[in-house]
Amino acid sequence: MGDSEVHTAQTDPTAHMATVGCGVIGAAWASRMLLSGHDVKISDPNPDAETILLEVLDNAVAAWDDLGLPTDRQGSYTIVSSIAEAVSGASFIQESVPERPDLKAAVLADIEAAAPVDTIIGSSTSGIKPSTMQATMMHPGRLVVGHPFNPVYLLPLVEVVGGEHTPPVIIEQAMELYRGLGMHPIHVRVEIDAFIADRLLEAVWREALWLVNDGVATTQEIDDAMTYGFGLRWAQMGLFETYRVAGGAGGFRHFVEQFGPTLEWPWTKLMDTPEFTPELVDKLVEQSDAQSGHHSIRELERIRDRNVVGFLKVLEGNRWGAGNTIAAQRAVDS
Repeated sequence: MGDSEVHTAQTDPTAHMATVGCGVIGAAWASRMLLSGHDVKISDPNPDAETILLEVLDNAVAAWDDLGLPTDRQGSYTIVSSIAEAVSGASFIQESVPERPDLKAAVLADIEAAAPVDTIIGSSTSGIKPSTMQATMMHPGRLVVGHPFNPVYLLPLVEVVGGEHTPPVIIEQAMELYRGLGMHPIHVRVEIDAFIADRLLEAVWREALWLVNDGVATTQEIDDAMTYGFGLRWAQMGLFETYRVAGGAGGFRHFVEQFGPTLEWPWTKLMDTPEFTPELVDKLVEQSDAQSGHHSIRELERIRDRNVVGFLKVLEGNRWGAGNTIAAQRAVDS
């Protein structure tokens, strides 16, 4: 099915936003919306949805307080009994249900049955192509992927991906909506499985599994290699800028000339994956439990948030990278 015309969203600034799904990601989306001053209606059949929301919102408030961002202009939230009640009259809808195409199709059908025809729908999927989801929609042009990163209320990146039926104007409007929530959207211009960031993470994940599988390193040692080494560089410069600096006075060209030939060396197993045997799964679980099982998940979330807040404060002070999104939020609030 397809649109007979392009529907351009006309956002009503007084209307509420809606989140469909209130797990870890949906609750974090709702928290960012609330802290940005929007009223939010939330739909999730889980009877514990409000408990999850309040726990995640507590973490979000603590993180924003640590950043020095205002938390006293919160919008109001309402947990509603149906998708229709959540999306009716909504200015923006973020869908965050589990990664099953059949479930997403059913949920999007319910959203379309009740939402304004010009309201943009963002999907939090981490890998499903938007064209796949658009295939069963009545008005597919207003759907985009808006893939965030956990915790959504703190990490500013969101990947915006359009499908076959998404006109450029909707991409631009979706990106502006996300910017209005203090996020840093990047447009994934080519529709590919898993988009950009998860493809990079998948490559690291595959290699890490081999290192554990082959007894080269433990989960703790692999995480230490990241957190004590290149992870600190990536947190503020990323891959290509880091390698440009590594090239010294000769810049990136010198780096490529010096290290490019090593790509032909048999260093990685990226074209293959270890079999997920029960033995490998047990090894991963045992090592992970030994590494951080003495903390609850909520404790780990709070530790993570305090560390990310510290990074963001330093980056804001240096007017660099992700710190610029915090400075922009502060400017809006002043």
